[in-house]
Amino acid sequence: MKIVFQILLCLLLVAAPAMHAAQSQPYDLIILGGRIVDGTGNGWFRADVALRGDTIAAIGKLDGANARYVIVAKDLIVAPGFIDIHSHARRTIFEETKAENYIRQGVTTAIEGPDGSSPLPLKPFFDRLAQARIAINLGALVGQGSIRESVIGLVNRPATPDEIEKMKALVKEAMEQGAMGLSTGLFYVPGNFTPTEEVIELAKVAGRMGGIHTSHMRDEAAGVLKSVEETIAIGERGGLPTQITHHKIVGKGNWGRSAETLRLVAEARARGVDVTIDQYPYTASSTGLAALLPQWSQEGGQREIVKRLDDPATRAKIKAAVVESIKFDRGGGDPKNVYIARCAWDQTLEGKNLAEITAARGRSTSLEDAAETALEIVAKGSASAIFHAINEDDLVRILKDPLTMVASDGGVEIPKRGVPHPRSYGTFARVLGLYVREKRVLTLEDAVRKMTSLPAARLGLQDRGLLRPGMKADIAIFDPARIRDRATFAEPHQYAEGVSYVIVNGAVVLDDSKMTEARPGQVLLGAAARR
Repeated sequence: MKIVFQILLCLLLVAAPAMHAAQSQPYDLIILGGRIVDGTGNGWFRADVALRGDTIAAIGKLDGANARYVIVAKDLIVAPGFIDIHSHARRTIFEETKAENYIRQGVTTAIEGPDGSSPLPLKPFFDRLAQARIAINLGALVGQGSIRESVIGLVNRPATPDEIEKMKALVKEAMEQGAMGLSTGLFYVPGNFTPTEEVIELAKVAGRMGGIHTSHMRDEAAGVLKSVEETIAIGERGGLPTQITHHKIVGKGNWGRSAETLRLVAEARARGVDVTIDQYPYTASSTGLAALLPQWSQEGGQREIVKRLDDPATRAKIKAAVVESIKFDRGGGDPKNVYIARCAWDQTLEGKNLAEITAARGRSTSLEDAAETALEIVAKGSASAIFHAINEDDLVRILKDPLTMVASDGGVEIPKRGVPHPRSYGTFARVLGLYVREKRVLTLEDAVRKMTSLPAARLGLQDRGLLRPGMKADIAIFDPARIRDRATFAEPHQYAEGVSYVIVNGAVVLDDSKMTEARPGQVLLGAAARR
């Protein structure tokens, strides 16, 4: 025993200088004296944060520590980088790799593939991302609509048992390639042609492989309660976490129903269903103008829509449905509430509302004439639009719910291109500036939780979303007195302000409010691909 002790003592004496040298090595970066909001929702505390490589190495009072780079935070908030769980970044991420509209809000991670639409297969998309040098981290869901279209097309019928097996195989493949779960867009073609039972069969595959389900529900207006029940059922019977994405109540006649939708969520959780919510903080939505058309008329895609509009009797039926949609649904009761955001074939329409465009064509601004204008635009190739039909009281009620996380439903924007929804530029800053500082709807700490640890936990990102030693160094540093969104519906291409530093995987991407050349973003893979 004495000999063994002497050997151990010698080994310790030999190792001691090396251990001391490792401990005395300078950190790569230290953030001094900031107010730490760590993502848990707990109250802030003052501390220093030290990084080595892409990892948080220490948090505390680090007097005497050395670093190659030092950020003096003073009274700035030091928080985990924000995670956008509902993003359409793939549309332009390869064109605008710096993702400045995201970075300037403090967003360090975005999740693609929502609303039932995703690249298929996922691996080529991930491979291309890995080579692209992007500024933010990017993960993806696999879209049920994309899978269904690849197997049976844009047809309005249930899938056969053989087709369902083919779709399940595609879900399995996508999960193995790195999908974080399954998204549905049951409002869109072809998702809206899908029976609930068919979705549940695909959800079971994603659930067994550690994935989640998120849904743009079938109806966010008159049928919103049934749609929430369906989203819950997919999770409950599919055996996986389920999420109501960009939760909203559309149409004046439906305002106030968020109290009922939140009750349904609470009741589901009480019986053991893992259901959550995400939301953007605006009283307008944005999607294709074809959202005004009845879903049956969209079967087969754009070419078939045009054929139906060329038939007088069918066109009349479609027009009548569009009138109803403007009056009671996304139109908010007035064609003035529908704005064209982007129109590839006529950019002069961008930023104008449906009433203005109708009047310019020599018509009255009645619902009927506005509907005719909408059909003409759709027939020529359609456009994306913004719909003002949401109530602030519902927005606030949903935002305050502890199960709600913040998500933009936006994407990486190209400055001066179109007149897009301001959510791409402002979502996260708007919550912190308007709903925390000005309206005091949320505490600062809870708002940060909704942007960090809550989406990270939902996605199974165990090394992000919190400020803790050993976690990845995705960090946002901002002034709580200055942070605000500047983008408006009239002038959306305005970056948020008040975020001073953004660190992604240990690299400084925003340095004292200036973009750097660093592009340290990584492809984040789901649980099945990490095993």
